[in-house]
Amino acid sequence: METNPEILSYSQRRYEEIPVDQIKVINSRNRDQKQFDMNVESIETVGLLKPIRVNDRFLERTGFYELICGEGRLIAHQKLGRQKVPAEVITCSRKEAYLQSLVENIARTKPDTMDFARELKRLRDEGWSNKEIAAVACKNEGFIRDYIRLVERGEDRLIHGVESGIFPIKFATQVAFSEDTQLQNILMDAFDEGLVTTNNFSMARHILTTRARTTKSKTVPEDYTVTQMRQDISDATKAKTSFVREAKSKENRFMILFDGVKNLWQDKNFVELVKGEKLDTRPELAGDFSYVK
Repeated sequence: METNPEILSYSQRRYEEIPVDQIKVINSRNRDQKQFDMNVESIETVGLLKPIRVNDRFLERTGFYELICGEGRLIAHQKLGRQKVPAEVITCSRKEAYLQSLVENIARTKPDTMDFARELKRLRDEGWSNKEIAAVACKNEGFIRDYIRLVERGEDRLIHGVESGIFPIKFATQVAFSEDTQLQNILMDAFDEGLVTTNNFSMARHILTTRARTTKSKTVPEDYTVTQMRQDISDATKAKTSFVREAKSKENRFMILFDGVKNLWQDKNFVELVKGEKLDTRPELAGDFSYVK
């Protein structure tokens, strides 16, 4: 990966008025139409507050500046019929320009969205490590890995759900780790009905994978429904509650027995008796339990 360009002060930078028809977009991306319309209105009313950035490395050969950052601002000027646009002009390789564009997109893209995830993926495709991307995105490496995996696997329903606001992207990345398509669909249906959330996701997936292991194909049956899953979750919750209740009861009985044994070993006559029978060697206790000396 190429080194980052030197950071220059404002006075050291080169700004020019560039003809809009002399700028070529090399890294286009989708944008929110509502936000774009607001930007157009702002530029028409108060002017451009932040110049676009272009690369003049190939200007003599192609006759075009190559856009690095500010496609929306450029399109806004075209829409308004402006002939020129204020631009910061730099000279760099096409790869360096492309990487600057990707980093700029990440900085301008709202986190926890599919657009953000796709920009992370594009940086990964350019050879950046998860660690380097994490530093730029101000996220941990696990977050970067999960988001990129979601894009790589191309789960259309998950991606559409995130973009439509149906699923939080955290839930989508959790589902993406499930190999079984039917399992994924059940989890998403259950989320739609409020049965599964990011908090109880692990339990829900465990229930489904356990159900899958009981079939010959080792996958969730196609006729398995959210209603059945609701019942399975209810049964699992009851079983867990029953287990906790039974464990508590056994713990109480053990503590009563343990206290009784401790009291016996404080009785001198009892101690003399067991020593005489050579039964005074007590087993070791595990955990936080210990004998009174």
